Amino acid sequence: MTTTPDIELRFHGREDAADLRQLLIDVHADAYAESELDFDSRERFAWFVDHWSGLDGFVCVVGYDEGEPTGFAYGAPLAAGREWWQGHLEPVPQGRTFGLSELLVRPKWRKGGIARQLHDSLLGSRPEELAVLLVDREHPKVQNLYESWAYEKVGEQKPFDDSPTYAVMVRVLRP
Repeated sequence: MTTTPDIELRFHGREDAADLRQLLIDVHADAYAESELDFDSRERFAWFVDHWSGLDGFVCVVGYDEGEPTGFAYGAPLAAGREWWQGHLEPVPQGRTFGLSELLVRPKWRKGGIARQLHDSLLGSRPEELAVLLVDREHPKVQNLYESWAYEKVGEQKPFDDSPTYAVMVRVLRP
């Protein structure tokens, strides 16, 4: 798809987690259908959905094209001292950090601007000063995309034994 469809954006919070769970797992499964990594499995992602949707301040935006989910973005404020940029930035930034845990678009709707719509809708009114996300370092095009959205790579980390190594990327939301 080369043009951005007129998608409907629906926002959800922690209170919607039970109703949203299966939709997120199904959309993720479609987005990662070609992956052979156990880390990208339905079961593993279900754990992440349950973890993130249980956090205070969890927020998710799902895009729909004529009623069909196109993708989603979600995250939550990170606890002070547990920000993913810890150990990578000097001086240590002041203020709060929003962790953008997931941003994905189903294959049918990729390369049409939906990822940016989801991203900007999720972060547009956040009160935190910083946003942080992790990008698989084996996907330099995705890293370049985030850099074009004002993110800066500040380091790398491997948060789980079975996960890829990720680029840690930070964006200033409020100076």
